[in-house]
Amino acid sequence: MSFYGLLWRLLPGPRALKVVEALLLALVVVAVLFTWVFPQIAPYMPFNETTVGP
Repeated sequence: MSFYGLLWRLLPGPRALKVVEALLLALVVVAVLFTWVFPQIAPYMPFNETTVGP
């Protein structure tokens, strides 16, 4: 059983409402990631360490 299938069955309402709810849920997850998760892990990421240059 996939996570997406389980999520689809747990969302209430007809198909159109499930699509809207799934999109809203995805937007909330992205907002949480960009607001709290990514800023917390940014100092530990090696993207700012350059190996080329003077």
